[in-house]
Amino acid sequence: MESSETPKQEWKADNYARHAHFVPALGAPVLELLAPRPGERILDLGCGDGVLTEKIAAAGATVVGVDAAPEMIAAAQARGLDARVCAGEKLAFASEFDAVFSNAALHWMKSAPDAVIAGVKRALKPGGRFVAEMGGHGCVAAIIVSIVATLERRGVTGAAAGIPWYFPTVNDYRARLEAAGFRVDYIELIPRPTPLPTNMAGWLELFGQPLFNRLPPSERQDAIAETVERLKPVLCDETGRWTGDYIRLRFKAHAP
Repeated sequence: MESSETPKQEWKADNYARHAHFVPALGAPVLELLAPRPGERILDLGCGDGVLTEKIAAAGATVVGVDAAPEMIAAAQARGLDARVCAGEKLAFASEFDAVFSNAALHWMKSAPDAVIAGVKRALKPGGRFVAEMGGHGCVAAIIVSIVATLERRGVTGAAAGIPWYFPTVNDYRARLEAAGFRVDYIELIPRPTPLPTNMAGWLELFGQPLFNRLPPSERQDAIAETVERLKPVLCDETGRWTGDYIRLRFKAHAP
């Protein structure tokens, strides 16, 4: 079976909260790196359901959250936040923010990372900072290899080319930031094995949609089960607890 186009990711706030509540929960270090101050105006890029946006606002900053998923924005708005539907590649702000913050979102903006960075640069005031964490080179490598093996065995040609995530190296992302005019203050790859709140099947159903949806609906659950079995020896312990093989890229840069 051949598929030339990778289906898009669909986000449901309740499903995200169930299977991926660890994402904002593990965002504390990058929030500390941001160090929001009272009176600052901050853009949360890829704000999701607004859990971390709310924490930034609690520090006294005025926050605008943007995300491409309408249902996630609705969940953020339900928290009383200024949250707007907007793709990261199409930011239209100009010299408006003291800082742009992003957690676990930039790696989903695979098609045009340079456009995202350029939009962030335009959105910042002179001296403004860009503080973010995203998936980095090698992130969920075992999971990716297992998904690709499952899909290719089921006739999906070119499965690896359909991976929906952009996991850059330090050198790659530093070069992109500097080409956009940023000065990089700090950038690092950080291995972070991540216990999953439910199980690997839940993770695959949520984050692997663009890949498994290349199969007919009747095959998807069996394909997920096959992938789970392939991953058990490396990511599941003797008690049945699953851990994702995450690697994060964390950085802080500023606009001169």
